Amino acid sequence: MEALLEILKYTLPALVVFLTVLVMLRNWSRNEDKRRKNEFNMHITDDILPVQLQAYERSILLLERISPESMILRISRSEYTARQLQQELLSNITSEFEHNIAQQTYISTEGWDKIKVAKNQVINLVNETAKEVKPDASGPTLGKLILERLTELNNPPSQVAIDYLKKEVKTLFF
Repeated sequence: MEALLEILKYTLPALVVFLTVLVMLRNWSRNEDKRRKNEFNMHITDDILPVQLQAYERSILLLERISPESMILRISRSEYTARQLQQELLSNITSEFEHNIAQQTYISTEGWDKIKVAKNQVINLVNETAKEVKPDASGPTLGKLILERLTELNNPPSQVAIDYLKKEVKTLFF
């Protein structure tokens, strides 16, 4: 019995010290993991944030370029027929969208959906307005009619998407 007490006298303090060190090492390890993860996330943020901002900039530029008023000023020629202008507008929308399709990687799903909705609404506006004029009418006549229809809308499609993307960009900083 005396031998057992003698063994306990030495092993019990050693066990307490061992458990204390074990708890301290676990806490240190957890804190170190958190620190490394935070550091890693900071590096990712430093690398990705500029690319993400560039994607938002390019997406807004896409929306500006496919807005009817911008396209008509850029594309319309007096020698075009209404049908030719319609085809040029639709071709331009498709080309711009395909050129910027990779931007969806860095934009929220909701933001990219707004861009697609705006694109489709502009296409519908062009097509529906083109139905109202004869195919051999002048291109400027179609352009003027598209702009009139656009002014009748409360919120132009491109502007709705641009406003949404601007709000999203603000959330990246707050």
